[in-house]
Amino acid sequence: MSTTAVERCLERWHTMVDRRDFTELPALLAEDIVFRSPFAHTPYVGAGKVSVILNSVAQLFEEFQYHRRFVAGDSAALEFSARIGALSLKGIDLIRVNRDGAIAEFEVMIRPANALLALGQEMGQRLAAQGITP
Repeated sequence: MSTTAVERCLERWHTMVDRRDFTELPALLAEDIVFRSPFAHTPYVGAGKVSVILNSVAQLFEEFQYHRRFVAGDSAALEFSARIGALSLKGIDLIRVNRDGAIAEFEVMIRPANALLALGQEMGQRLAAQGITP
């Protein structure tokens, strides 16, 4: 896989994030995408489920901003910051793109622990209301 395919995928992803419009997200995700959450023990699998999760997170985060990007082969690491309520957080999105140029794996890491716990509580409620459990 060329880094060009990863860069094209990231360009589409950043456009959605910047616009806060994720209507095109399902088309960017592989059908069998694996999403690893920082607060769930088992990964979420499937484009429909992952699309709901990423949309929900995007609604929760305030002042979301990407800072640095590292690309190697079929993967990228994106450093970000955001707020959830009064709490500031930092995180990393680890993304792997498949041969078709779709996101095949998405893993999120967040710190500090108090912001992660606040995010986990809110996301747990939102996802449970939509029938999504790990």
